[in-house]
Parts: sequence; C-alpha cells; structure tokens
Amino acid sequence: MAKIKQQRALFSLSSQATYLNCAYMSPLLKSVEKAGIAGMLKKRNPMQVSPKDFFTETEKLRKEYAKLIQAEPSRIVLIPSVSYGLANVMNNLKVSSHNNIVVASEQFPSNYYPWQRLQADTGVQIKIVSPPETQTDRGKQWNEHLLSAIDSNTKLVALGHVHWADGTKFNLKAIRTRTHEVGARMVIDGTQSVGALPFSVKEIQPDALICAGYKWLMGPYSIGMAYYGEKFDNGKPVEENWINRLNSENFSELVNYQPDYQPGALRYEVGEHSNFILVPMMLQALKQINQWKPKAIQEYCKTITQKPIALLREAGFWIEDEAYRGYHLFGIRLPEGMDMETVKKQVVKNKISVSFRGNAIRVSPHVYNTEKDIMKLVKALMGK
Repeated sequence: MAKIKQQRALFSLSSQATYLNCAYMSPLLKSVEKAGIAGMLKKRNPMQVSPKDFFTETEKLRKEYAKLIQAEPSRIVLIPSVSYGLANVMNNLKVSSHNNIVVASEQFPSNYYPWQRLQADTGVQIKIVSPPETQTDRGKQWNEHLLSAIDSNTKLVALGHVHWADGTKFNLKAIRTRTHEVGARMVIDGTQSVGALPFSVKEIQPDALICAGYKWLMGPYSIGMAYYGEKFDNGKPVEENWINRLNSENFSELVNYQPDYQPGALRYEVGEHSNFILVPMMLQALKQINQWKPKAIQEYCKTITQKPIALLREAGFWIEDEAYRGYHLFGIRLPEGMDMETVKKQVVKNKISVSFRGNAIRVSPHVYNTEKDIMKLVKALMGK
C-alpha cells in the first residue's frame, strides 16, 4: 500500500485558516468542482442529454462505490440523504410492542427518528445504550454494553461504525455475529466513516449501509449512497417513481405502466437519481478516494495526529484509546476545571475549524492537513 503525501494542492482551502472539520463537511476537490461545472454546462443545452444518459453515469457511480465497500454494484442505490435511506429500512421492518431496537446513545438524529416513528406506530421498544461514565476502557465497555443489550426480542440494531460526536468505534463484526444469533437485522450509518475508514460489506455483512455523500465520501450535498442486502429484495420503497420500474430504460414504452420494480435493491433508488450535476461530482470524488484508499487515509491521519494527541494527554486532556476510535475522527474532552466557552473563544481566535459536540471537541483531519495544523489546535487548547 502506497503512502499518501499531503494533498492540499488538490483543494481550494484558504491558507488563512486551519480546517480540521471534515466530519462537518468535506471541502470540494478541484476535480469534483470541475465535474459539477461540466454538468451544469451540459444542462444548458438539453439536446446534449440523451435517454441513455439517464442511466450510464449512475451505473458508473454504482460500480465505483461498490469497489470502495466490496459489494455488488446491483445492491447500490443513490439517495438524497441518510433519512431517505433509513426510511426505506423503516418501511420494511415488521415489529411489535414485544420487540426492541438497539441504538447507541446520542447517535445522529437521522438514525434515531425513524425508530422513534416506529415506536409511536407499533409500540416497539427502543433500547438506548449509553457509554460508561468512567473514562477508563470507555470504548471497550460501551461495546460490551451494546452486545449485552441485544436479546431474542431484538429486531434491529442501528449504529454508526464510529460515533459521530467523538469517533468511538463500534465492533461491527461482533455485533453482526450477535444479531445473527437472535435473528435481528443490522443497519449501519456509515456517514462518519465510509471513505476514510475501511469498510467491507463482505466482511461485516450488514443488512443495509447508508451514507451521506458530503463528508468522508468527499462529494456534494444532497446526494448519498446506500447498500441494501437480500432481506430487502422484495420490499416496498418509500416512493413510486418511473425510473425504478422494470424496463424504464425504454422511454418509448413508459406509457405502458409497469407494475414491477427494477430487481432487488434498485427499487429503493430516489426519483430523478440521474442528477446530471451531482452524479458526476460524486463519481469523481469516489474515484479519488479509491485511488487514495481508506487504509492509507487512516495511516496518514495517524501520522499527523500521534504527537499532538500524546501532548494533549500529558496535559490532562482525554482522548479515546486507539483500539476504539478511528484516526480520522476523535473527540477531545477537557481536563477538570477547564472552561469550554473559554476554549471555544481561543479556537475561534486562532481561526481553527473544529466541531463542538456535547462535552467533546470533535477533530476530523484529512489528507489536506499536516501535523502542524494539529499542533496549532494543541496550542490553542492549552491557551498558548
């Protein structure tokens, strides 16, 4: 595996500020921006858009994303958001008041509200598994608590690969093994991991993997990618659109209404998924990620963060053990007695972009950053 060197030249980031906030939103690669502009220019003259263009770019996008997560392209669909992708899951999950759904505490709202709706409609219980209050072995114990919460009445476990607020990594292989034992489905929100942290559908075997495109997939806003496994093959999508119907490629026959959907997972794709601007942008972003490779991105982020994290720990700041977090996203918790509002002002004063989530400072570097960027944050946190 080839090592990655700093890639800042591929972006248009300001030299006047330090961006350590890819978990909030990735900057656009220059190549992705160029693809979007080309798509806009093409739409200026619709005579350039042929019927086959409604399908060719999305097929390329499926294949590129399938390569990233080691899946079959026919199981990949385009979605506008995580909430849309999870609505398809919710729409095809049969539960009753005797069943439960297991989630991690304070996970992103889009991976909670669908289950809250199911609870209101069916009485299904939601088991919210909180992290331990102790900072010793926090990630290890949180994973153990999640495994213990899964029982014979569990119908679904809905998690991220890492927690969006502080980067705590969940042991998906162990959780998948446990869900198989009780006959539950496992659905992963990969928004804060896929693209920067290796993920293999072949290895984890989730029933669904839902990802927004504008963070670690390096794409534009309002487009995402979803994988649906075999258990959803005969389900009911949340919308009835023409392009997801069988033989929709034949425009001259569209008036002959077709009762059958495209096979398998393709029924769940959003209407107008041929988006002639966003699709080329997302495709270009994924090509770059597949060229870099998530494992190499992790190694790069590890290299630039090791020394700064060691200095923070020496100064009394808390950061999760390496075994239970990714290198691309981690939370910093302040030493006792340090005021968060004062820290925020210091970070803003130094023109550093990070996120504040709960009691954690969320830091999320990428290949456009350097160790010097992280050291700038260290100095700001220490009031230097």
